[in-house]
Amino acid sequence: MDTKTVKIPGPDHPIAIERAPARVVVRAGGRVIADTRRALALREATYPAVFYVPREDVDMTLLARTDHTSWCPYKGTASYYSIVPGGERAANAVWTYETPHAAVAAIKDHLAFYPDRVDSIDTLP
Repeated sequence: MDTKTVKIPGPDHPIAIERAPARVVVRAGGRVIADTRRALALREATYPAVFYVPREDVDMTLLARTDHTSWCPYKGTASYYSIVPGGERAANAVWTYETPHAAVAAIKDHLAFYPDRVDSIDTLP
């Protein structure tokens, strides 16, 4: 039996989620993949902030779901997408927590992008 430990964010491993203060545009393969003014910025412990973009603001026709998954004890199981126009570099470049743990429920129905697998993640006024 594969038992996964669920952890709750706290003083030793804080997680804060807030609305991103700027427009977020993600490009890959020379195409705009996401464009939103409704992104969430997730700040976890000492890691750089990650933008989570509402699914409605992502061109889902440019993504292909993969079988890859990963586990985060603070957020849950992540599912992945590849960015089709991004080529091999953009394999599993996008992740989402479809059933996130309660502490991070705000990121449900949002997608995040690996910065090194896309052309750019820009914040614009």
